[in-house]
Amino acid sequence: MKFVDEARITVEAGKGGNGCLSFRREKFIPKGGPDGGDGGDGGSVYLEANDSINTLVDYRYTRRHRAQNGQGGASRNCTGAKGEDTVLLVPVGTTAIDEDTGETLGDLTEIGQRLMVARGGFHGLGNTRYKSSTNQAPRQTKPGQMGESRNLKLELKVLADVGLLGLPNAGKSTFIRSVSAARPKVADYPFTTLVPNLGVVSIEQHRSFVIADIPGLIEGASEGAGLGVRFLKHLVRTHLLLHIVDMVPPDGADPAECARAIINELEYFSPGLAKRDRWLILNKLDLLPEGERAAACQDVLDKLGWQGPVYQIAAINKEGTFPLSCDIMEYIEARRLRAQEDEEFADQINREREVVEEEARERIEELEERYRAERAAIRAASNGDDDDDDYDVEVVYLNE
Repeated sequence: MKFVDEARITVEAGKGGNGCLSFRREKFIPKGGPDGGDGGDGGSVYLEANDSINTLVDYRYTRRHRAQNGQGGASRNCTGAKGEDTVLLVPVGTTAIDEDTGETLGDLTEIGQRLMVARGGFHGLGNTRYKSSTNQAPRQTKPGQMGESRNLKLELKVLADVGLLGLPNAGKSTFIRSVSAARPKVADYPFTTLVPNLGVVSIEQHRSFVIADIPGLIEGASEGAGLGVRFLKHLVRTHLLLHIVDMVPPDGADPAECARAIINELEYFSPGLAKRDRWLILNKLDLLPEGERAAACQDVLDKLGWQGPVYQIAAINKEGTFPLSCDIMEYIEARRLRAQEDEEFADQINREREVVEEEARERIEELEERYRAERAAIRAASNGDDDDDDYDVEVVYLNE
């Protein structure tokens, strides 16, 4: 399945139908009069959130979408038919942005939610509308108005309560497999996760939260190394970040240095996201002798100067994962309850999310501009003979 989390499309609403100029003339009826009807309204373009779709790949190839025009009015005061609306189905979590103005038109965060992105043109008026005692044979009509046209940028951000951070092979996918029914690919080589994965963690009946696993980061990801940082934007809507640290890195690296590399990349990508609540999860303790575990964990905390919550787990055999899941559930429920009772706190959450979204958007656009410049340089060096797909900024990752 192809996973596309960004798409640029053009939407055009329908034009309103023109009003009709007509006069009633019938046999044996001496007095006629105006009988031109109004036109129909043009169709509008809507986005609708649908839970059966999880990618924007359809809009990568079909980029122009139009609604139907309204029909013109007719004689005998007949009104033209309204143009049919066009409804574009998008994944839940899609944000629509007007590319020309930079305005965010709306977020589709609930199943079935609709957002009008282009309003249909208003119908024209027939000459019947203009009749009066002093104007008994009006020849005036009004044409239908043009519908709105917009260039849109669609951004998909997965909806999750908790997001996972870490280097490749830190055990993020193993963790999400151990606490949920999700089955992301797991292997003994880096970058087995190429697209975000979601899992629902159920603590007990009617108590659950959604966790998101994104591809691993490496040092230099903010400069485009590895899979880059484009998937970090999927953590914008999360309430909590879990930083998974491999306590036994395969290359013999220092776990603390590995953790610091992730923190640096996060801060460079979005200072606002770096300030979000983050818990440190020390993973793969099953690979350490029991007598060395406490000392190894304390060494990492000392080197990082970590003061936040810390959990020690072995995701592969589910050691320590259930107490962690329970604590996450309590944290999320307390945060939701406070947001419901404290309007100021809810506004603060929304403001923080808007700041992080803007930071993420600016950073990704900056990287895309760099890719375009590199592609232009390669094209110039090869006299225009290059393969655009190799340097396309809208990268499509294949999930086998």
